[in-house]
Amino acid sequence: MQFVARQAELQAIGEVTQAAADGRGGAIVVVGEAGIGKSSLIEAVTDGLDGWLILRADGTEFERDLPYAALHQLCASVIEHRAELPAVQQRALESVFGLGDGTTPSPLMVGVSVLGLLCEVARRQPVCCVIDDVQWIDAGTRQVLTFVARRIASEQLAIVLAVRESGPLATGPTAAFPELPRLQLAGLDENDALTLLQSSTRAGVDSEVLDRILAEARGNPLALLEFGHDDGPMALPADRDDRPRDSVVDVLANEFTRRVLRLPPATQSLVALAAAEPVGDLGLLRRAAKLLNLDPAALADAEDDGLVVLGPRLRFRHPLVRAAAYQAATPGTRRNLHAALAEATDRQLDPDRRAWHRAHAVIDTDEDVAAELTQSAERTQRRGDLAAASAFLERAAQLTPDAADQGGRLLAAARLRMRLGAFPEARELLTHAERRPLEPAHQADARLQKALIDLHVDRSPEATAALVSAAADLEPDKARETYLEAFSSAMFLDRLPGRLRQLGTRIRDQVPTPEQPRPVDRLLDALLDQAMLPAEKAVPTMRLAVDAFRTTEFTSPWWMELICMMAIDLCDAEAMDEVSSRQVELARRQSAFAVLPQALKFHAIGQTMLGRFDAAAADLEEARAVDEAAGTVNLAFAEFILAAWRGEADQFQELLAGMHERVGRDEIVAELYATAVLRNGLGDYPAALKAGLTAQQEQQRGSYVVWTLDAELVEAAARAGRPEDAAVALERIDALARTNPTPWAVASHLLAQALLDPSSASTDSRFREAIDLLAQTEVRAQHARARLLYGEWLRRESRRAEARVELQAAHERLAEMGANGFAERAARELAATGQRPRRDGVNQLDQLTAQERLIAAKVAGGATSKEVAATLFLSPRTIDAHLRNIYRKLDLTSRRQLRDLSF
Repeated sequence: MQFVARQAELQAIGEVTQAAADGRGGAIVVVGEAGIGKSSLIEAVTDGLDGWLILRADGTEFERDLPYAALHQLCASVIEHRAELPAVQQRALESVFGLGDGTTPSPLMVGVSVLGLLCEVARRQPVCCVIDDVQWIDAGTRQVLTFVARRIASEQLAIVLAVRESGPLATGPTAAFPELPRLQLAGLDENDALTLLQSSTRAGVDSEVLDRILAEARGNPLALLEFGHDDGPMALPADRDDRPRDSVVDVLANEFTRRVLRLPPATQSLVALAAAEPVGDLGLLRRAAKLLNLDPAALADAEDDGLVVLGPRLRFRHPLVRAAAYQAATPGTRRNLHAALAEATDRQLDPDRRAWHRAHAVIDTDEDVAAELTQSAERTQRRGDLAAASAFLERAAQLTPDAADQGGRLLAAARLRMRLGAFPEARELLTHAERRPLEPAHQADARLQKALIDLHVDRSPEATAALVSAAADLEPDKARETYLEAFSSAMFLDRLPGRLRQLGTRIRDQVPTPEQPRPVDRLLDALLDQAMLPAEKAVPTMRLAVDAFRTTEFTSPWWMELICMMAIDLCDAEAMDEVSSRQVELARRQSAFAVLPQALKFHAIGQTMLGRFDAAAADLEEARAVDEAAGTVNLAFAEFILAAWRGEADQFQELLAGMHERVGRDEIVAELYATAVLRNGLGDYPAALKAGLTAQQEQQRGSYVVWTLDAELVEAAARAGRPEDAAVALERIDALARTNPTPWAVASHLLAQALLDPSSASTDSRFREAIDLLAQTEVRAQHARARLLYGEWLRRESRRAEARVELQAAHERLAEMGANGFAERAARELAATGQRPRRDGVNQLDQLTAQERLIAAKVAGGATSKEVAATLFLSPRTIDAHLRNIYRKLDLTSRRQLRDLSF
């Protein structure tokens, strides 16, 4: 009857399901107070979905700390379809559902795998996922649903979420779904409320009583139905008085409590037992009831009173009834109920739920229960649900009798909260832990965690110094890794004069280099030397670090981006490409999404240096996809460098505006180098020189600056007519060429000499030798620029015919790779010789967006739609939709034709 007044709301949900039926999936959040009709409204919609698969999950207050509890409800009936997914997704699902002992999946990988599973099912028939009482679902499931709901736009998949906005059990429900459309349910208007009330009350109720019920119910359908059935005086709840209520939900809660309390005592106990067992498993309830000497048949009284529904599973009429049944029992009774449920739960099949019940059954500390909860935390962590694992550990700490052990479990919980990015909660747990008598190792761990939290939150030099102090009490290997974390952060954070060198001195004093250094030890030493010593003294240590990472078979992708950066500083193109490619490969293989975006960005920088701008753009598009999926900030340092090399001044300014809002230090370091490149390409040499000199001043004050900027500074100074400003840069270029004579480094030195002394008799041979050396490397962009510089010099020497050869070659190479600023500079120089540059045809791939180009390149490389979807955190149908657009733009009809193109 209430649906007569809900036509607009029915239509809103129906539009979502109709769009999904047409392959345009979506999600909607239905919001309203308890009893307002959310579940009934959704039920009315799903009843009309003939031929659909309806997957359901209900959040319950008692399960919100159990790992992926709602996800198990939602996907259990379709989990067998995992066999159609990529192996890494199969393993992730098997780990989450307890079907295998695979490696711990990250929350992002769980989201990707559930998306793949639901899309696979939706290939066969439309699917509607209904999740009720979202305010109570566990954190892991909420994160997965947030991920999936944003990626189903091309699927036959609808997601409907019902969430309570207010009431005694509300817990900030919609925080996880801010981007989804919301449908706010209000109470029925007076006419519709009266219609519903008259349909449910007994005959003969006079108008005064109806008016009182209408006023009390305030348009809430559940309240209208309950009050209309009530047999108290004047058809209102029997124990009502004239005290004001906060809301109609309070009235309903009290009414259900009263109805529970009027049940026979045995039935009250059984209903409370069912309330404490959120799954509604009748077999488990029967076993627990037997332990309590209760007869399950007594549940019939509760069913007759309309409080529960018995079937394959026991269901409460409304979550308020469950809450009322549980709260009506005394604390002692509740503990007995949980004890019986724990004993009745199979230790092998569901150890985590058993531990959870045992934890609610004890009144005092209990090491046996605490140990069982700790084991549950370990299992849950392996399944990738860090929030649930932390909750288990926090409860274990509460039940731990020994104060020192209690502190250790609090520290472990804090570590998980920190990995989740829940820094306030982690800090609070650390405060509680430090009040316990911690052993020295735990004290050191607490200080380290607090320092890491400060570094993540504040990103300040003071936080870095605190991290160094915290490392002093750690064992040597862990200490050096912590120092590496601190110093590498300080390189980009601390720009105050001398501070970086002071930090380096402090680290050197606290921990010496081990006799048999690991690659990470080599890296720390190299970073310290690079910051504290002249180039000729730092280069040998840097060379050792780069070589150590190249010759060691690594299983972890961590730290490699620093080696990639060091290889660039050393002008070692081969090492740069090798290390950055290996880091991306390892991060992808291990689904290490915490490091993958950073790895992709440094790989993009390397590809830019090699003149592979389209490959760099593809890396950055993939990095953005990972950042967006993980909800992390996309720092644009690599985008700066690519935009500069491409000569995209407008894009560069947009990135600059965004950087100033974020104030990311690594972006500021990149900005100085990128500004010099951009301005050199555009021929704005004074601006390029200003950026180079600013960076040089920062380096002289002790801050980190990329060494490749020296070459930009030399070129700008020479072209601006201020060669004296390049003296310091030339000195380091010279030192690098002498101590690390790679072809790129030696060529840079020769070019610098030629630019700064253009009248020397050796200038011509220097240019030619530099060009020949760069031709031996993969740094195509540098090679093309060297020919541009040589052509410019030849024109100024009035050797016009020779100049045309170099300038035309430079223009063709630069235009082909997309270095448009430098290509236009070459075109201007070529025009000055009296020759117009030859123009090649338009690259048809330029019609594609960055994402389309990335997808096209991966498909051309042989990847399937499923494989590309897994890489970009999209659904296979979304990839196919992009491919249709790509085929249309390129006038293609098949993947085979796509493979014939050059990416």
